[in-house]
Amino acid sequence: MPLFAIIGRDGPRGLELRKLHRQAHLANLEPLEREGRIRYAGPLLDAAGNPCGSLIVLEQASREDALGVAARDPYVTQGIFASHEVIETRQVFPKS
Repeated sequence: MPLFAIIGRDGPRGLELRKLHRQAHLANLEPLEREGRIRYAGPLLDAAGNPCGSLIVLEQASREDALGVAARDPYVTQGIFASHEVIETRQVFPKS
C-alpha cells in the first residue's frame, strides 16, 4: 500500500489552538492507528522545542484517500495549520 506524508505547518496561533484541539486531533487518528496504517506521527518542533507543525506518515490506498485524512484533521478544519500538504513517499530505510 502506498505511503503518504502529511506535513502541516502551524499558523501564528498554532501553539495556543493546539491545546484546544489536540484530543480531537488524536481521536481522528485513532482508527488509522488501530488499522496499523500510521507509520509515524508527531509534532514538528521549533528551535525552542515547541510544536510548530505536524508530520504524519501513513499507508492509504490512494492520494485521494490521504487527502481525505488531511482534510478531516481538526488541525486543518480548526485553522491550527496555516498550510498543509500531502506527498506520496517510498520507504527505503529501515529495510523491511
